[in-house]
Amino acid sequence: MNSSDYSRLEEKSWLAPTAVEPISGTIQLPGSKSLTNRELVLSALASTPSTLIAPLDSRDSQLMIQALRNLGTQITRDERGNLSIVPAATDTKVQAMIDCGLAGTVMRFVPPVAATFSGEISFDGDEAARKRPMQTTIDSLRKLGVNVIGEGLPFTIQALGKVEGGELEIDASASSQFVSGLLLAAPRFSKGLKLKHSGKDLPSEPHIEMTLACLRARRVKAYATSPTSWVVEPGAISGAEVIIEPDLSNAGPFLAAALVTKGKVVIKNWPLETTQVGKNLIGILQQMGAKIGFADGDLTCLGGDSIRGIDIDMHDSGELAPTIVALAALAESESTITGISHLRGHETDRINALVTEINNLGGKATELADGIKITPTVMHGGSWDSYGDHRMATAAAIIGLKVPDITVNDINVVSKTMPEFVSLWGQLL
Repeated sequence: MNSSDYSRLEEKSWLAPTAVEPISGTIQLPGSKSLTNRELVLSALASTPSTLIAPLDSRDSQLMIQALRNLGTQITRDERGNLSIVPAATDTKVQAMIDCGLAGTVMRFVPPVAATFSGEISFDGDEAARKRPMQTTIDSLRKLGVNVIGEGLPFTIQALGKVEGGELEIDASASSQFVSGLLLAAPRFSKGLKLKHSGKDLPSEPHIEMTLACLRARRVKAYATSPTSWVVEPGAISGAEVIIEPDLSNAGPFLAAALVTKGKVVIKNWPLETTQVGKNLIGILQQMGAKIGFADGDLTCLGGDSIRGIDIDMHDSGELAPTIVALAALAESESTITGISHLRGHETDRINALVTEINNLGGKATELADGIKITPTVMHGGSWDSYGDHRMATAAAIIGLKVPDITVNDINVVSKTMPEFVSLWGQLL
């Protein structure tokens, strides 16, 4: 499927299946969205061609592919789903319109890349995307001497074919993607980049570590000089053959299903060393009663006698929060999940959305300034709005394992990062 195919999927209500016995299943997850889109950007900027093995095929990745194609990159997919990428010529002059959809990586990674080309490049996205924080990217480009027309989606870059770079200070409190987007393009800046975050908060720091690791694997000198400052030296980005890891954040609902049903779920090819924030699921789920083991490269999760409540700061792993909130709604004791105020600027205000939908089912969730407090209670079936947010839809699926008759409005939002979700969920049940 291409990006337009995904965007044309009709809204579809879905009755979340309820488990009648402990589940037992093995899941092969699709590739990591975070790694796929970072490697696509680096491949487009590289000095030689690259190949991505087992990349994600979803709406977000297709939007990134099309955006880079619009800048002159040649990207082809073989019969096994692998991608071959031939970078655009460095002197390419472009006139392009970039559709960001609802993909934060596209709207925040591609503009710094586009600034290194020559021409007029416009950006827009879904209606909901226009509400997502973008000012930091726009302000950053202006500080780097790039002419940007507009203050948020839609906006246009009038690029001159080069960015000098140098020292730059930004406030990335709303998203670590502002940092990663600049770092990924920085090797193409004449002076590289010395970047400093000046805000009070920096969410999802592991994603910045992932970005630095991807750059270093491409022979770029990229490193942190403090927890809130980074350096990327100018130079060539090497082409590479990269095997994309399974998306560990997308493992969350399936591992949660083992706890809810007191069953067993095996995730194939779980990397023992990774920069993905999804690795934090192991410790979090163990605190909530799961038993985790490894054998032959696979991870096994066993549910215990009950789900324990949890008091946790998820500042560095906010994308996992909807899964943990859903589990907490089914736990035997109270939970408080904090440090996730930045989730208000994701696909939707996830804090408000989760509280609203849980309470609509008779649950007891309280919205905090930077999180959610959940007091478990008996819930009933009903309609669950997905808010155009894939993680809202999968949170409903988790609760639906225990609570009958939950209908998810617009289940097709899962196409953003995991089009296979419904079929994989069906395999478990």
